[in-house]
Amino acid sequence: MSRILRFGFVGGVGFLTDAAVLALLLAATPLGPFLARLVSIGCAMTVTWLCNRSLTFQPSSRGALHEGARYGGVAIAVSIFNYLVYSGLLIALPWMPPLAALVVASAAAMALSYLGYSRLVFDR
Repeated sequence: MSRILRFGFVGGVGFLTDAAVLALLLAATPLGPFLARLVSIGCAMTVTWLCNRSLTFQPSSRGALHEGARYGGVAIAVSIFNYLVYSGLLIALPWMPPLAALVVASAAAMALSYLGYSRLVFDR
């Protein structure tokens, strides 16, 4: 399987993690769609790092701590973009379900994250 397909698979796992945690928090807590999304992004970020380092890319020669810090930096930057798209959609289209906004925002962030991870984290 090519790297881009593996990245897409891992992204799907991350998306499902993000969506499941978001749905659970919306149903079981009073957090609301904005705070709940911050938590769900963090969970998805952790899952995708672990999966990307073992399935998509080879672990870098930097060591897990340095690699994790770089991954976190890229993930935070991409997550800010993702969150801004998500929030913008919910503010501009208040009738839009949060999970639909999640789909659009995640799709918009996918190419940006691949470029960041392949060039800045797992570049060897």
